[in-house]
Amino acid sequence: MTERELVNTPVPIVQKGRLVISTRSGDFEMPIAVSRDWSQPQDDVTRAVVVIPGWPRRDLRSGEHAAEVAGAAARGTVIVTPQFLTARDVAAHNLTDNMLRWGEDDWKEGKPSQDAAAISSFQIVDEIFRRLANRTIFPNLTTIVLAGHSAGGQFVQDYAVLGRGEAGLGDAPIHVRYVVANPATYLYLTDERPDSNGDFAPFNAASCRAFNQWNYGLEAGIPAYPPRPDSINELKARYLRRDIIYLLGTADNAPDGDGQDRSCAAEAQGATRYARGRAFDAYVHILDPHTNQRVFDARGIGHSSYRMYSSVCGLAALFDKPGCDSASE
Repeated sequence: MTERELVNTPVPIVQKGRLVISTRSGDFEMPIAVSRDWSQPQDDVTRAVVVIPGWPRRDLRSGEHAAEVAGAAARGTVIVTPQFLTARDVAAHNLTDNMLRWGEDDWKEGKPSQDAAAISSFQIVDEIFRRLANRTIFPNLTTIVLAGHSAGGQFVQDYAVLGRGEAGLGDAPIHVRYVVANPATYLYLTDERPDSNGDFAPFNAASCRAFNQWNYGLEAGIPAYPPRPDSINELKARYLRRDIIYLLGTADNAPDGDGQDRSCAAEAQGATRYARGRAFDAYVHILDPHTNQRVFDARGIGHSSYRMYSSVCGLAALFDKPGCDSASE
């Protein structure tokens, strides 16, 4: 079954936990898995890894699997995995009317849910961050890692541009890292794109009018989150200051790979997921030569969240486990 067929098929499993989101239309629920009981104090937790599953909404244990592989490096870590559902999922599992659901292609772009709440998928991360910042439950939490693979990687990178979750941490001294793994495309901050020589220049919009629209760029279509968006220059400056690791599988390099975006807007960024990731890293370092954003190469690994996160460089990105610089997967 192709990835698109999976996307349009109800998920076989729905996470048992529930995240309650209060909205103007009442309380709504979101399936979620949390590896610790976050209703009780967790004094030993110093790190939270929030994992956004991919487009088919099925890779629900890749974060927990990586923690198991990491061993001692993941000690003191809570793994949080929300699950974005669609109307098909809700109907197939006879879930309640107040279960949040999105369009198959909408949740990964921060668009509103298709229910009475009509909230951006980004607000789910805001709520997770708010709960993690509760010092009564997590008094010693110092790091939050927001990670996503494939469509989840698109979500995380988009959120790193627009997201307000860090502001919701209040005065808690919590550092946030974003791990963007093997997305099909990237959200560019200007109208420049890579050319055949690896340089960057303003793209010819006449050849592809959608190249700079959301979520390929910021020209048009930005979702209604937050209610009062910052200026483009403010978004750009904030993004370049954030701690972002582009976790790339060197074998995720097939131009016609399953689920690969082959639209003209995507092709403007490069031929493959790996090439697009490398190009985007070069681009942000042109925008700001002093940015601390970086690429971690998972050598020989293709399009697999389980293998990416549990690779040497995946463990370094999620848990700061050493060895990525000399990694040989």
